[in-house]
Amino acid sequence: MNFLTLPERTSGRRTYGLTSVIDLGTPIRELENILSDYSHIIDIAKLGVGSAYVTPNIKKKIEVYKEYGVKPYLGGTLFEKCYYQNKIPEYRTYLQDLGIEWVEVSNGTLDIPLDERLTAISQLKRDFHVIAEVGSKDSDKEMPISEWKEEIKVLLEAGCEYVITEGRDSGSVGIYEKNGNIKSDLVHEVMKDVDEQKIIFEAPTPKQQMYFIKEMGPNVNLGNVKLNDVLVLEAQRCGLRSETFYLGERECRLLL
Repeated sequence: MNFLTLPERTSGRRTYGLTSVIDLGTPIRELENILSDYSHIIDIAKLGVGSAYVTPNIKKKIEVYKEYGVKPYLGGTLFEKCYYQNKIPEYRTYLQDLGIEWVEVSNGTLDIPLDERLTAISQLKRDFHVIAEVGSKDSDKEMPISEWKEEIKVLLEAGCEYVITEGRDSGSVGIYEKNGNIKSDLVHEVMKDVDEQKIIFEAPTPKQQMYFIKEMGPNVNLGNVKLNDVLVLEAQRCGLRSETFYLGERECRLLL
């Protein structure tokens, strides 16, 4: 029975309002239990860091995600490892053998020049949906706002489906201060000239998630969400947590 008036959420095969989870080694049986209940509120799953390469039964895990309608992809660190060792052709074959349709191009660990990332994107997008990431995993490396904006613009123009803003699974780099506080000036400037439906904000903590929900609404794209947090996140999006209680209330009153 639905009797509350709540903020409108995208549903089904969403193109925005995405919840992208991070899987850092969830056992397959546990994963199946989680997805059997919550797959309808999970859109994308990143097998974090380079963990996919050493994951037992990795192909089975990929199949489980796909069976539940969740798009799996491998963390950008594995792309960077392959780039560093000149193994991108082998990486492409590896992804195809696994049945993966999405790939991340990042430079969070290595300082890969933008033009080289664009070359990789041009090659990979022939066979995959490409997600690019902007920002460094080095908390001491400050990237000028103008560079953030330019990279996001260029990466989207190059054909990336989405661009991720770096935050790590710790929420302490990239768009965040070392203490986890959001660089709000950076976020507001970056979003001025960008289609926010194409940006995925890495937001691993409830505090960070609630910031973006309150700033950009219930259908903001959020990434690096822990698998066990997806239900609470959906409640937050729907104004069912104290901190987001009044989300969309003005629009709701207009409907009544």
